[in-house]
Amino acid sequence: MHLRTSAVLLLLTNTLFAQSGFYLKDGDTVVFYGDSITDQRLYTVFTETFVLTRFPRLHVRFVHSGWGGDKVTGGGGGTIDVRLKRDVIPFQPSVMTVMLGMNDARYNPFDQDTYQTFVSGYDNIVKTVRKALPNIRITAIQPSPYDDVTRSPRFEGGYNAVLVRYGEYLRELAQREKLTLADLNTGVVAALRTADQKDHELAQQIIPDRIHPAPGGHMLMAEALLKSWNAPALVAAVEIDAAAGAVTRSDNTTVAELTTKDGLSWIETDQALPMPIDWKDPRMNLAIRSSDFMSAIDDEQLRVKGLPAGSYTLNIDNDTIGTFTAAQLASGINLAELPTPMAAQANEVLVLTHCHNHLRFAGWRFVSFPLTKYGFETTRPALDSLYMLERDVVEAQRAAAQPKPHRYELRLVR
Repeated sequence: MHLRTSAVLLLLTNTLFAQSGFYLKDGDTVVFYGDSITDQRLYTVFTETFVLTRFPRLHVRFVHSGWGGDKVTGGGGGTIDVRLKRDVIPFQPSVMTVMLGMNDARYNPFDQDTYQTFVSGYDNIVKTVRKALPNIRITAIQPSPYDDVTRSPRFEGGYNAVLVRYGEYLRELAQREKLTLADLNTGVVAALRTADQKDHELAQQIIPDRIHPAPGGHMLMAEALLKSWNAPALVAAVEIDAAAGAVTRSDNTTVAELTTKDGLSWIETDQALPMPIDWKDPRMNLAIRSSDFMSAIDDEQLRVKGLPAGSYTLNIDNDTIGTFTAAQLASGINLAELPTPMAAQANEVLVLTHCHNHLRFAGWRFVSFPLTKYGFETTRPALDSLYMLERDVVEAQRAAAQPKPHRYELRLVR
């Protein structure tokens, strides 16, 4: 195929894929707002990385504005009015996520007055933001779990049941105010139960202090948020009939130069990357394997039928990825579970995503917030330099997410 024609088809494929109902649109600015769990900048970074790697030509800006200890009334960073006016509205977001509740319920059994403060405060957040930004799309996040699964509840019924009750109010609010609703509790609790059955001690490390998840827990939370945004499970899917020497399926990818000479080889250019998962982290591994993450959010299928019986090595760009039987290849393998060049590329995007968020956090929390009141002449230039560097990192982040062609080879093990 002519190179120019191929590029046009690749762009069209990616554009159609991005228009398949995903919540975020080209040009969106997303502000993640919340307490210390958002302030960890993990479920938010994983969500941002998903968007970059799954939709590499979608231009979306992400701002992470969590603050440890926050409630619907505010916290260490100021009252809620100060927080919204300083840390949300100036960015003119078209999308805002709000995850509060963990601190609002005060880690005690349900109390009606405390609950009413949460109800009134959350209503105020929605009204305040909508008054300033009438077209904003708000995702209300039902509170993530307090781990009453791998440890005994501290009181009858457990604290997570209180958080679930707060989440039910958010469900009612979302229906009434036409908000998007994301449940970051139910799926994580289900995964914790499964993980607890597999490895009780390790399962306790998914949310080590019962409140703040480790990266594996945050990955499941990102999955839940992305599901609420109608995120596609598909990374790419290729099916090949080796006997006929033909490609029978190529979704969100292009396949070229298929040959059966000396085995089976082809050039594949996927239009998305898999999620970068640190399989060496036992907590991450257990969390993912105890959930539906791979099938629901990270499906990168390769299926090859018509191969003679035997075992085959799969090489991508001359790197051996694994050895599989003809039967395994015929039923399909999920490349997102394997150490592919695509996974390595996605991990580079993740590293840069962390970097740009660290830079923004440093300027916001270590320079602007504590030092602006002193009026130092060097404060503004220092902030400008940090934010210019962040812009450069964001450009590198986007460049790192762009599709690349890879040579695949299947060779019979002799």
